[in-house]
Amino acid sequence: MTGKSITALCSAVTALILFVVAAQATECPRKDALGTSRVLTVDAATSPRVGMKSFPQTLPLEDREVVLTFDDGPWPGTTPKVLAALAHECVRATFFLIGKPASERPEMVRRLAAQGHTVGHHTWTHHNLKYMKPDNAAAEIDKGIAAVETALHGRATTTPSTPFFRFPFFDMTPATLEDLQRRRIVVFGADLWASDWQPMTPAQQLKLLTERLQIARKGIILLHDPKTQTAAMLPAFLRWLRDNRYRVVHIVPANAKTVTGKAH
Repeated sequence: MTGKSITALCSAVTALILFVVAAQATECPRKDALGTSRVLTVDAATSPRVGMKSFPQTLPLEDREVVLTFDDGPWPGTTPKVLAALAHECVRATFFLIGKPASERPEMVRRLAAQGHTVGHHTWTHHNLKYMKPDNAAAEIDKGIAAVETALHGRATTTPSTPFFRFPFFDMTPATLEDLQRRRIVVFGADLWASDWQPMTPAQQLKLLTERLQIARKGIILLHDPKTQTAAMLPAFLRWLRDNRYRVVHIVPANAKTVTGKAH
């Protein structure tokens, strides 16, 4: 067997393992859990840019449907706590990972995927691409993608297996946007956020986020898993979603092989 054949076989085995684990994750042991209500496929051909904070359109969500997204991980002190809270409520989310910490903690990246979460991309070091030269910005994006792909699949490639990307600070240029659209990579903004980059207590953050959601009624929510206050607030927020009859939608790329349906 050639080296290429061995690599292909290993990739196939890894994909199968992750698929089986994700399928098992749909079995929710708690009947009163929030759960994941449905899976929404997002295709760059029809939805190249989503999120009302940055773009004129967003995902086709119904009233009281939310998509949970987390930026800037993985982070050893807090990401496991976020994963535990999501697992307790049988909820799937999307994590936009920074390449450098992903390369330093590949086991955590694989854990995210193994638990059924979607893994997107957020550059190599979280630099503001708007103020970088185009070639440097492109390199920052590609290096981040390659690092996450290496952590997930053991091979460096700038073609993401999950073509989802979010700009740091939501700052972008027309040229970079056009390049990502040409590469069929969906650019995610957000519809509302918890402002968790600002210092506040978990209780204050919960109040702020739930008040904003009661106004918006639905949308893509931005959170940050490296933030201690977010990790502490998340269990209460998931309970609030359940108690107020909100439903969590899990997003996947158009080429994904995933198990659909309610998680409980």
